[in-house]
Amino acid sequence: MNSLNDLIARYFSWCNRIEYPEEPRRLYDASRYFLESGGKKIRPILCLLGNDLFGEMSYDSFHAGYAIDLFHNSSLVHDDIIDHAPLRRGRPAIHIKYSLPTAILTGDIFIAYAFAHLNNVREQYRHQIHTQFSRVIIEVCEGQQMDFDLERRELQHVSYQEYLKMITLKTAALMGASIRIGAVIGGADSQEQAYLYEFGKNLGIAFQIYDDYLDAFGEPSETGKQPGGDILENKKTALLIKTWEAGSTSQKKALKNAMSKNGFEKVSAVLELYRNTKVDIWATDKTSEYTQKAFYCLDMITGVTAERKAGLIELTNQLLGRRC
Repeated sequence: MNSLNDLIARYFSWCNRIEYPEEPRRLYDASRYFLESGGKKIRPILCLLGNDLFGEMSYDSFHAGYAIDLFHNSSLVHDDIIDHAPLRRGRPAIHIKYSLPTAILTGDIFIAYAFAHLNNVREQYRHQIHTQFSRVIIEVCEGQQMDFDLERRELQHVSYQEYLKMITLKTAALMGASIRIGAVIGGADSQEQAYLYEFGKNLGIAFQIYDDYLDAFGEPSETGKQPGGDILENKKTALLIKTWEAGSTSQKKALKNAMSKNGFEKVSAVLELYRNTKVDIWATDKTSEYTQKAFYCLDMITGVTAERKAGLIELTNQLLGRRC
């Protein structure tokens, strides 16, 4: 059994030993540039925690976790291209720093190397992991397309249920698959795997709604950014969609007017409507609701000690600001 900090340290140490070819230089320079840019590494750590719940840590989990991390980074590279985003993790996006063709190829090669790492896991569960990994790639791509489509529709034609389906596919499914794959390696039975998938999925939904909340109401000293970035970009977050659904006729009119403004005036007007419609409270309540659903699934795994579950609980509390 390992502590959360030990697993994180071991994962980073393992990753740092991985080397990529030197040629074509532009492609692999771009790859290293992106992989060295940081990130929370939530998904590979979930994979390691899934393994650690049930038995001794296997290097198969490091290969599987790294494969998951590579695919997640691939989706970010391609997402930045789709959104024409200039920055990623505070640095120029790959398509800005290198070129659009290089960015596309970087995202593609991450997926190729992901499958190469999966091929290093033991044969006894390789097919099962490949099946789950392929399925979640499809789900994330479907979620990204839904996100693209929703962003191009008028706010009044987007429902919270559509948003929920989109984030389940785009964000939550990969978190569920990550911990489930680790559990497969650890020796979990099919029921335990199912409970852990639901744990990860509910954690992912809570994480995304809370991320939307933090963008609007988070403390800059904690989030590292000024509130309202999503508002300025006209992103259809959970808060914006629920404000429209919960608002009166006059509030809907005020929201349309607020979204037509610019800069601080726009952010201030939209945040005021968020508070007036109480979607700030709704968002924190939803975060807690999905977190409790996740913990319920964890509680249903009765054959694992509380000590072994401690790392997952600690990670959840860190991700969700202890709103659990």
